[in-house]
Amino acid sequence: MLQPEQLRYVYVGVDLHKRQHTAVILNCWNEKLGELTFDNAPAAFPFVLNAVNQHVKAGMTAVYGLEDTGGYGWAFGLYLFRHNQRVKSINPAFSSAKRKSYATVQKNDSWDAECVARVLRDDMNHLPDFKPDEHYWVMRQLVMRRRGITKSLSAVIRQLHVQLSYVYPSYRSYFSEVDGKTALAFWRTFPSPRHLNNVTASQLAEFLRKYSNNACSTKKAEQILCNVREDGEGNDLYLEEKELIIRSQVRQLRYFKKEIGQFDVGLERMLTQIDCQLNTMTGVDVVTAAELTAEIGDISRFATADKLARYAGIAPIFAGSGGKGRYYKSKQGDRSLHNIFMSLAIRQLVVHRGTKEPRNPAFLEYFHRKMAEGKTKKQAFVCIMRRLVNIVYGILKHKTAYRLPEKTDCG
Repeated sequence: MLQPEQLRYVYVGVDLHKRQHTAVILNCWNEKLGELTFDNAPAAFPFVLNAVNQHVKAGMTAVYGLEDTGGYGWAFGLYLFRHNQRVKSINPAFSSAKRKSYATVQKNDSWDAECVARVLRDDMNHLPDFKPDEHYWVMRQLVMRRRGITKSLSAVIRQLHVQLSYVYPSYRSYFSEVDGKTALAFWRTFPSPRHLNNVTASQLAEFLRKYSNNACSTKKAEQILCNVREDGEGNDLYLEEKELIIRSQVRQLRYFKKEIGQFDVGLERMLTQIDCQLNTMTGVDVVTAAELTAEIGDISRFATADKLARYAGIAPIFAGSGGKGRYYKSKQGDRSLHNIFMSLAIRQLVVHRGTKEPRNPAFLEYFHRKMAEGKTKKQAFVCIMRRLVNIVYGILKHKTAYRLPEKTDCG
């Protein structure tokens, strides 16, 4: 049943792409009033506004729904915002679910835009407003770029493992991390065992101490040389080419690590500028705090923590019939934000490797209490995630530091 408020709007769903956008205009009855395709360029945006206004009658308002407000839709959303238009950010999961809810599943720009408009019509009051804050947009770009560099770093590390297995069969026993500072210096200087032929244990120990801040001992040098001797002479075919590959991988790893360090400094600076104190939480470093802040954006977009939970796909969904039913875990919402909260929840429940003491005793007790109440492990885990949403919301909204709760505080 339509609400009186829904009658006052014209709903514009926009399917966003790199070069062109497609907009579909619906009325409150889901009747298609118009459709237009326009370039993703500021010069084309006034044309869209004029075309939409032709369908807006006296006493009515146009409301726009954009999926990708952090990417290709940023420029168009910013234009609409500056021209006092009402704009909503729509999670792609919502429009995808709407598209799949019909008997005949379609996939084209026109239908995608119409599904965005239908989501806008049905759930407008639950959708966050698009607020083009340059600070959060830039932070999100930094997070995405850092994530890409980290992915490239992991790929090169895997490739380095492959190359080292050819020339140093026992390489895993040399260093705790194959991409550590000392390890990279070793692979670069000694890319194959032939470079160790005339190196004594004391000479190698001096080399290792230089790059490990005196952490490596003569015993470590003797162990490496012993392993090299035990492995015997390997395959010397194309040895220069193999060394070239290893040294190239070392250079790449050093470059990626330096880049990541610079991004971490930039993210920490941007968090300080908005007085974000998420990194005071247990299990949250600067990178996680930046990822959370970038995905959430301006916390004022969400009137309550419940709305943030719904946006992140953490709020449960009730399904029932005939007076019976149960709550199910939502599979909608912003999956990137959902995954961050999932990872954060795991960190609250882990125990320290040495002492076996829980990292966050209050959350561990809360988890066991929920299970004692009859919830499954998955349900109790979602309760942890939901509780974390409340904490993150409070820290961002009130700009306060995290206080490790007493065991009774998680109730």
